Amino acid sequence: MPRVIHTAQALVDLVVEVPSIPPRGGNVMAPPPTSYAGGAVNILLAAARSGAEAVHAGAIGTGPNGDLIRAALEAEGVAYTAPPVPDMDTAVCVVMVEPTAERTFVTTMAAERRVTVSSLATSRPEPGDLVCVSGYSLFEPTREPLLAWLESLPGGVVVVLDPGAPFAAMPEGIRERMLALTDVWSSNAHEAFELTGVEDPEESIAAVADELSRTHSARECPTTGNPSHTHLTGQRHPHVEREAGSAVVIVRDGARGCWVHEDGTTTYVPGFPQTPVDTNGAGDAHTGALVARRAAGSGWVEAARWANAVGAMKVTRRGPATAPYAAEVEAFLESRA
Repeated sequence: MPRVIHTAQALVDLVVEVPSIPPRGGNVMAPPPTSYAGGAVNILLAAARSGAEAVHAGAIGTGPNGDLIRAALEAEGVAYTAPPVPDMDTAVCVVMVEPTAERTFVTTMAAERRVTVSSLATSRPEPGDLVCVSGYSLFEPTREPLLAWLESLPGGVVVVLDPGAPFAAMPEGIRERMLALTDVWSSNAHEAFELTGVEDPEESIAAVADELSRTHSARECPTTGNPSHTHLTGQRHPHVEREAGSAVVIVRDGARGCWVHEDGTTTYVPGFPQTPVDTNGAGDAHTGALVARRAAGSGWVEAARWANAVGAMKVTRRGPATAPYAAEVEAFLESRA
């Protein structure tokens, strides 16, 4: 079965439940914080719990934070392939959670940003594997080694982009380069709007697909029409073999569910509204479950329904990496059949 390989940053989430976000220069009192393995761990654990063979290709530091990451991955049978970064620990992400379950973040950077083409290559992707990329990885210093490695992948490897909030504000050249490598886009509705300027999710999803097709076409040689990445690698890149209109786009819209655009057709997949207690990691859980079910052979629409259930269950649980296990999801879906 194809594997799910994640390239993003595994961080320690330091979660603080606050009555409200303090004003600039202000202060609020809060109960003791809780530390969780987060970041890329959210997607990896969700994928593993939905039945995938999951692999972390990113960097992990040396120290108590790195130990927490490794322990969380090992507990769920998730492999990590890159050697540990010496003399530097993994960073933390401070997560302030309000009573409404809304989250505000401060992300620091440390060992998890020390990736190289060689360290990423230890994951050894093969045709059929799904390689997940986060838009947050397109900041320096991870940007260049990540893009260079993606451009070296063999044909048949599926690149899944979770753009995150920063992607639309990235330099145009970086966005174009990443989109040309992307086979599957998975984002929330706001991120799709930020890229396309189209507010309605059902319409923005087609606009995202158009962007992927456009960047693919733009990477063809203007004289022969043949794909060319020679200005980047000196070699033809396998991902530009994607046919026009073949990109897959998934756009989430919270409790409403998501839309799936495939082969030029958009399908609405209803959600399962819940009363949330913590939305931290819900989108990650959705993406992890989505790619896991795809790796297991499900179609994208079927995988999206499963992922909607995972996201719905996750928001009823506190902590970022709290996606349900497959048996729980099956029972949840059966109760709503």
